[in-house]
Amino acid sequence: MLKIRKEEKQDYKEVENLIRKAFWNVYVPGCSEHYVAHELRAHEDFVPELDLVAELDGRIVANVMYTIARLTDESGEEKKVLTFGPLSVLPEYQRKGIGKQLLEASFEIAEKMGYDVIVIMGDPNNYVARGFKSCKRFSVCLEGGIFPTGMMVKELKPGVLDGRTWYYRESPAFEIDMDKIEEFDQMFEPKEKKVQPSQEAFYIISNSTLN
Repeated sequence: MLKIRKEEKQDYKEVENLIRKAFWNVYVPGCSEHYVAHELRAHEDFVPELDLVAELDGRIVANVMYTIARLTDESGEEKKVLTFGPLSVLPEYQRKGIGKQLLEASFEIAEKMGYDVIVIMGDPNNYVARGFKSCKRFSVCLEGGIFPTGMMVKELKPGVLDGRTWYYRESPAFEIDMDKIEEFDQMFEPKEKKVQPSQEAFYIISNSTLN
């Protein structure tokens, strides 16, 4: 039976290792997501109430982390929203509905906390079934009116974005020192870095925009 709970301090190393296994060679040779998670926990925009793990038979098999992001309308009004990532499921437990259950549980908690919008960057194939839609449908864009293909929005409270143009700004929590990843990675079991087709698919999605 799947148990969803908050991550605890004693889980940190196990969760970081899980994240590393989930992302290794998927988007780039190797990965950086485990280091991102390690750094996120100490940032003021990190939301510990939404730092969740999924346990199966006493083993942590998935986790999700949330951070505060911001939307600003054309008048300068700012709105705090959420973004999640990394969202990780151990490779041998993927495509079994665990990530879905973890996300749905996190949406319920987020709504109870008073949050009403989640903005993410990712592969639409993975998230439209969870209620995410193209950012363009909500007039949510980056500075300069750019609508990234992989940027998606979920309204936890329908209609809250009310048709205004909103500019998305990610938390500075994600501005990590890339030079420190290799040093951090030495703390884990050695793994071979490889080039895989999924990396090119990620490059295409992450560098494309909607007209």
